Amino acid sequence: MSSNVFVELKTPVTGTYKQPTGLFINNEFVEGVDKKTFEVINPATEEVICSVHEATEKDVDIAVAAARKAFEGVWRDVTPQQRGIYLLKLADLLEKNLDLLAAVESLDNGKSITMARGDVGAVVGTIRYYGGWADKIEGKTIDISPDSFHYTRQEPLGVCGQIIPWNFPLLMLAWKVGPALATGNTIVMKTAEQTPLSALVFAQFVKEAGFPPGVLNIISGFGRIAGAAMASHMDIDKVAFTGSTMVGRQIMKAAAESNLKKVTLELGGKSPNIIFNDADIDQAIDWVNFGIYFNHGQTCCAGSRVYVQEGIYDKFVAAFKQRAQQNKVGDPFHDETFQGPQVSQLQYDRIMGYIKAGKEEGATVETGGERHGDKGYFIQPTIFTNVRHDMKIMKEEIFGPVCAVAKFSTEEEVIKLGNDSNYGLAAAVHTKDLNTAIRVSNHLRAGTVWVNTYNALHHQLPFGGYKESGIGRELGEAALANYTQCKSVAIKLN
Repeated sequence: MSSNVFVELKTPVTGTYKQPTGLFINNEFVEGVDKKTFEVINPATEEVICSVHEATEKDVDIAVAAARKAFEGVWRDVTPQQRGIYLLKLADLLEKNLDLLAAVESLDNGKSITMARGDVGAVVGTIRYYGGWADKIEGKTIDISPDSFHYTRQEPLGVCGQIIPWNFPLLMLAWKVGPALATGNTIVMKTAEQTPLSALVFAQFVKEAGFPPGVLNIISGFGRIAGAAMASHMDIDKVAFTGSTMVGRQIMKAAAESNLKKVTLELGGKSPNIIFNDADIDQAIDWVNFGIYFNHGQTCCAGSRVYVQEGIYDKFVAAFKQRAQQNKVGDPFHDETFQGPQVSQLQYDRIMGYIKAGKEEGATVETGGERHGDKGYFIQPTIFTNVRHDMKIMKEEIFGPVCAVAKFSTEEEVIKLGNDSNYGLAAAVHTKDLNTAIRVSNHLRAGTVWVNTYNALHHQLPFGGYKESGIGRELGEAALANYTQCKSVAIKLN
């Protein structure tokens, strides 16, 4: 193992630690074939953290070959029970090293240390959950005639390429590797180029948990190079992607034009958050605040379209403005920080461009709308009112701490408004009337609808989108279907 694939780093939480910087292939950290590296930037300081090795098409080929060899060799002979044991051991190691993983996540991504700890806790829960599923993947017997025997098997797809985003680096990794490994697949995982560090720390525990070489390979690289190579690779059987709808379309096209590999996509969103006159206003404001500003607004299911019924609109806007101004924006490693920086200069500029467009189109900035501080990619929590439904800030995914508040009169009107989007990832309803909650939830075209809460995600609960928000489901039992295929066996009896 080369000394060029580790570097000493320091966080305020853990002190000095050894950060892997190589590509994790066959249970070892290695340099890329072309010896290319790229810098990782701290979004809170705009300073370089370190450089990591960049995977090119050649490295993707090597990682896929390792995954194929493992799938057709040692991993095929591992029992479902043993797969579960590996996953449970991995979950225990992650839990033991929760503070380290959370600190690296905060350093790399900019999210507050409190939220990062929550993320890693959810990672542990997800891996442990799918460890429990590993020996419960079952087929069926089908009684067709007395002179034959028929049964089905749920078999793994093979080598899975997985491409994750930068907003929840460890959590998105867990959402994908958990069901894929539980069902007997092998993996080549590409992390986002903005946030490769925590996944490389995670990789150390994969080896320690006892997974055979080649079962889970983790590479750092750019979407246009390594990601594109994975989407079009002829020896990858399935690709799973979380990210923008635009890139999802490109991946689906590449998958179709190569070997017609299976595809699951968790894409963008522009989720409606609906508050009725009878809602508990204080409670609703807390959840609306959490729904948009959680994770700096960099959440695919963020409640960025807030619809408030006319009877409480003025009171709600005044109170929501006050609540948003209380959010602590600043150093991710301060325990009281709620909102850290945006992940990159590119993302900061994109969000500020939407804020500028909102102002130019005539919307009113109730609060925020400017940079926070003079260092780091920080943006003030922003609320727009007096918005029209044809404005960019109401139509397009901003992926930042920006929401638009609009007034509605009737239930029928707000259902129509809520569904007036190309997306359909999530939605929320705030009301004390159970009939209203169920009726509106059933009419909203979204993969998840929250009632009197927001961002209530859990590893047992399926998550995914309608319309242009994606294909397939993450989490819960539903995710297992993304990584298995059904084989029918028909036996003629003598």
